[in-house]
Amino acid sequence: MAGGQERILRSRIRSVQATKKITRAMELIAASRIAKAQQRVAQAVPYADQITAVVRDLAAAGGEASSPLLAPREVRKVCYVPVSADRGLCGGYNAMVLRATEGQIKADVLAGRDYELVTVGRKAQNYFRFRNYKIADRFSGFSEQPTYADAQSIARRAMALYLSGEADRILLIYTRFVSAGYQEVVMRPLVPLDREIMAGGDGRPDAAPNSSYEFEPDPSTILDSLVPRYIEARTYAALLNAAASEQAARQRAMKAATDNAEELIKNLTRVMNRARQDAITTEIMEIVGGAEALAADDARDASFTLLQLDGPVLS
Repeated sequence: MAGGQERILRSRIRSVQATKKITRAMELIAASRIAKAQQRVAQAVPYADQITAVVRDLAAAGGEASSPLLAPREVRKVCYVPVSADRGLCGGYNAMVLRATEGQIKADVLAGRDYELVTVGRKAQNYFRFRNYKIADRFSGFSEQPTYADAQSIARRAMALYLSGEADRILLIYTRFVSAGYQEVVMRPLVPLDREIMAGGDGRPDAAPNSSYEFEPDPSTILDSLVPRYIEARTYAALLNAAASEQAARQRAMKAATDNAEELIKNLTRVMNRARQDAITTEIMEIVGGAEALAADDARDASFTLLQLDGPVLS
């Protein structure tokens, strides 16, 4: 029985060791990808900041009134764009985005507003499809390495929903990368653009002379062509932040899995050694007991023989 238990424990230890090798490899891969993803996020910041400044200046110069993507309206239907991962094994990364989206949808439904979803990533797609949520469109297959073309596809679909009147507000839900040890889920309005972003541009008439601009053609025409690019840039920045956050979450999850595997190996090894020690002790006790039984049998046989030899003499 003890030998069988030892074989089972050895098999479990080998299995956990194999799993540990996999989780350790995934941890190292994710750690190497964090730096690249973080670099891509940093490289996208100057363009996003500059286009934000230009859009603000154009809106301040009077172009905001005519742009349909900037005109707010009564919100009767909200479209959510949750950005999740295509794969799992990244801790609570996907769960945080999905919970935030689901909670906001329930709040809108209680407030009497309708909703629909444009999911990004297979995890969000599978989660909401399984629960029969309204899904207008889905995008997947690029969560770890998004391109600008992917952002364009998502942004154009969102703008089409807004311009057609199918949605009165587009909200982007993603995980913002702060550092390798900390990420946070944020919910940002994508269409129409937030009024705070439009405020304070240098193109307003009361701006200082050295900071004013002259636009050719008029600000409204420029803004109409620039706002879609701005929405695409914001979507691309969100995808890059989500990709970096995914790698950071996967690196932490795989490190925790590796540490747990090491602890489990130690515990199993301790149990196996105890079982082996018990088996050895049992075998020794059986040998000693057998030796003592043989010695007792020999002594009894010798005594019986002596009685037989001495019998006639005594009689």
